[in-house]
Amino acid sequence: MKENLRSIIKELKTFFILWITQALSGLGSSMTSFSLVIWSYQQKGSALSTSLLSVCSYLPYVLFSIFAGAISDKWDKKKILILSDSFAALSTVIVLILLKTGHLEIWHLYLLNAFNGLMNTVQRPAADVTMSLLIPKKHYQKTSGMRSLSNSLVTLLAPVLATAILTLSSMDVIIIIDLLTFIIAFISLLMFVKIPKLPSSLSDTAESFGREIKYGLRYLKDNRGIFDLILFLAVINFIASIYNAALPAMLLSRKGGGENVLGFVNTCTGIATLAGSILMTFMPAPKSRVKIIYYSLLFSMSTENFILAFGRNGIVWCLGAIAGWIFIPVMGANMDVIIRMKIPVEIQGRVYATRNTLQFFTIPIGYLFGGLLVDRLFEPFMKLQPADSLWIKLFGSGKGSGAAVLFLIIGIAGTVVCLIFRKNRHIWQLEKEDTEDSSNSIAV
Repeated sequence: MKENLRSIIKELKTFFILWITQALSGLGSSMTSFSLVIWSYQQKGSALSTSLLSVCSYLPYVLFSIFAGAISDKWDKKKILILSDSFAALSTVIVLILLKTGHLEIWHLYLLNAFNGLMNTVQRPAADVTMSLLIPKKHYQKTSGMRSLSNSLVTLLAPVLATAILTLSSMDVIIIIDLLTFIIAFISLLMFVKIPKLPSSLSDTAESFGREIKYGLRYLKDNRGIFDLILFLAVINFIASIYNAALPAMLLSRKGGGENVLGFVNTCTGIATLAGSILMTFMPAPKSRVKIIYYSLLFSMSTENFILAFGRNGIVWCLGAIAGWIFIPVMGANMDVIIRMKIPVEIQGRVYATRNTLQFFTIPIGYLFGGLLVDRLFEPFMKLQPADSLWIKLFGSGKGSGAAVLFLIIGIAGTVVCLIFRKNRHIWQLEKEDTEDSSNSIAV
C-alpha cells in the first residue's frame, strides 16, 4: 500500500504542484467573480446586466477558440499559462484601482471580462494538453476526479468566503486575496513546474495556419461519436446558461431570498459537487462511461430545475442544488476520460480548441437569452397575473416569480434533450471502440 502510494506521488508530483496552486488561484478568482455579480445586480437590479458579464467572457472565447488551437499546439505551454495568468491578474488590479477611486462601472467589467475571455482561448487548450503531458494514461480517471474535487471545493468555499468578507469588510479585501493567490500560483508555475515537450510528429509539422485550423474540424468530422457528444453538451450548456442567468435574479429578489441565501445555495452546489468528485476519484472504471454521462445529466435536469421553480424558501432551493449537481462531476470526469483517451496528445490543442468553440458557443447565447427572458418576458408576465390565478398559486408573486416560471420551462427542455440524445447511435458507438487506439488513424 505504501509503495503504491509512493509510486503514485512520484508519477504525479508535478501535477500535484500545478493542481494545488492553480486551484488556490481559482478560489481567489471565483471569490472576486461572485462579489462582482452581487455588486452588478445591486447597481442595476437586472438579470440581463449580470448575465452580460458572462456573455462578455464567453463570446470572444467561443469566437476565437478555433483559431487558438494551432497556437496552443505549437507554442510553449508554460509560457502560454504564465502570460494568460498574468493578464488575468492585471485585469484584477484594474478593477481594484477603479473601485478604490470610485470610478468602477459595470461597462468596465464587460470590457475586462471580454479581454479575459480572449486570453482564455489560448490558455484553456494549453492547460488541457498540459494535463495530458503530465499525467500517465492509467491515472486519467483519478486525476480527472481530483481536478473535479478542487473545482468543487472552489464552488463550495468561494461564495461562503466572499459573503463573509463582504459582511465583515469590503470587496477590496477579496480582490487583494485574489492577487495573493495569483502570486503563489505564478511562482510555483515559474519555478517548480516543468512541462514536457509534445511528441515530435504533428506538432513539428510545418503547415499553414489555415490548415492547422481545419485540422480540428476534420478530426471531429471523422469521429462522429465524439462530435455528437460535444453537440449534446452544447445543448445542455445552453440550458444551463439560462439557469445561471436566472438563478441570481430569482434568489436575490424573491421573498425569502437575498445575498445570504444565494451564498447558501452556491455552497450546497459546492457540497454536492464535492461529494460527486470524491465518488469519482475513488470509484473503479465503469463499464459504460456513455451511460453514466447520459443518466447523470438526465437526473440533474429532471430534478433541480423543478425544485427551484416550485420552491419558496432557502432550504428547498438548497435541496434542489444538491440534487442538480451531485452527479455533474461524475459526468464531467467520464467525459474528460473519453475525450482524452480518444485524441492523440500531439493534436489535442487543435481538437480541444475546436471542441471549445462547438461545445461552449451556446453559453453566451444562453446567458443573453436567459437575462432577456427574465427581464422582458416572464417577470412582466407574472406582474399582469391576478392574485387568484393559477400562475400565482404555483410560483408566487412579486419579483423573482417570473424566473421561477423559467426554471420550469428549462427543466422540461433539459429532460427532453437528454431523452433525445440517448437514442444517438454514434455516441453509443464510442463504447464499442478501443479507447486506446481507435483515434490513431486520422485524416491529415
